Amino acid sequence: MTSLQFTSEHELYRKSLRKMLEKEAYPFYEEWEEKRQIPRLIWTKLGENGFLLPWVEEEYGGLGLDFSYSMIMIEELERVGQGLAGGVCLHSEIVSPYIVELGTEEQKNRWLPKCISGEFITAIAMTEPGAGSDLANIKTTARKEGDYYILNGEKTFITNAIDSDLAIVVCKTDPTAQPAHRGISLIVVETGTQGYKKGKKLDKMGIHSGDTGELIFEDAKVPISNLLGEENKGFYYLMGHLQQERLVVAIQCQIEAEVMFDITRNYVKERKAFGKSISQFQNTQFKLVEIATELELGRNYLNSVTHRHIQGEDIVKEVSMAKWWISEMAKRTAAECLQLHGGYGYMEEYEIARRYRDIPVASIYAGTTEIMKTIIAKQLEL
Repeated sequence: MTSLQFTSEHELYRKSLRKMLEKEAYPFYEEWEEKRQIPRLIWTKLGENGFLLPWVEEEYGGLGLDFSYSMIMIEELERVGQGLAGGVCLHSEIVSPYIVELGTEEQKNRWLPKCISGEFITAIAMTEPGAGSDLANIKTTARKEGDYYILNGEKTFITNAIDSDLAIVVCKTDPTAQPAHRGISLIVVETGTQGYKKGKKLDKMGIHSGDTGELIFEDAKVPISNLLGEENKGFYYLMGHLQQERLVVAIQCQIEAEVMFDITRNYVKERKAFGKSISQFQNTQFKLVEIATELELGRNYLNSVTHRHIQGEDIVKEVSMAKWWISEMAKRTAAECLQLHGGYGYMEEYEIARRYRDIPVASIYAGTTEIMKTIIAKQLEL
C-alpha cells in the first residue's frame, strides 16, 4: 500500500503555518468561540501568507502546489479548532475547486484572486429545510428572464453563509426534468445581489465560532454569466467533487481524534486518584491503547487514500470508507476521552469539552454515515 510522503518543503510549509497560527489564532480562539465569530482578519492573514487555495495556478495568484499541502493546511487549522478549520477548509478545498474546474476565464480572473487573498469568502448552498441527503429533491429554482436568472428558494445549514461574498447555489433550472437530478445547475450568487439576503445565523450545539446560517432567494436577479459549467449538469459536477469534500472531512476527524488522545494522555498522567496517577490503572491504559490503535489504523489508511487522490485515482469507495469510519472513530474517541477526564471533562474550561461537542456533526455533514455505507454497498455491487 503506497502512502503519502512528506518532504522538507512540506515540513517548512507546516512550520510556517503553525508559527502563524500560534501568533494569530491559538491565543484568541476561546474568545472567538464565546463571540461565536471568526474575524475576517484571520482570513486575510491566511491569504497574505499563501495558505488559502495553495493548489491554484500562479497565474491566478496561487502557489501551484498539490493536495498534500492542502492536507497540511487542513491539519494545522483543525488543531486550533473546528470553528476555524471548517469554514476555511470549505472555502479553500471544497468550494473554490468548482470555480477552477468549471469557471470561464472571465469568472476565474474575477473571483479567484480575491478568494486566494482572503478578501472573498465562499460558500456552497446545497441543503434546504426539506432536502438534505436527497439532493434531487431541492426546491430552489432559477428561471431565465432575458440576461438574468431569477432565483427563488431557501437554503439552510450553510457553512460560511453569513460572511460569504460568493455562494455557489444548487438549484433547479429545469423543474420538470425526469429524473429530477437532470435539471440541477450551479449558479454563483454574489452578496449584494438584488433579492438575495442572509437569513439567521444558526445556534449550534458545537462549533460555536463557525459561521452556519440560512440563505434566502426572493426573485434574486443573477446574471446568466454567473452559471458555472453547463446548465442542468450540476448534479454530475457535485458528484465529481464529493470525493475531495469527504476526504477533507476525514482528515479533520483524524486530527480531532489525535488531539483528543494527546490531551487525555497528558491529563491522566497528571491526575491522581487513590494515591497514584490514573494512568497507572489498567482500565485507563487499556482504553488509551484501544484509542491509539484506532488512530494508527486511521492515519495509515488516510495517508494511503490521500496519496491515491493526489494521483488522480477514482477512489469514491475508499474515501467513503475513510469518511464514515474515521468520523465514527473520532466520536468514540471523544466519548472515551471525556470519560477519562471524569467530572472535569464536563467543564468548559477543559478543551476536551469543546472537542466533544464539536465532533458529532462530522458523521452527518458531507454525507451521513448511512449515505457513505450506501455508496460503498453500490461500489461492492451489492
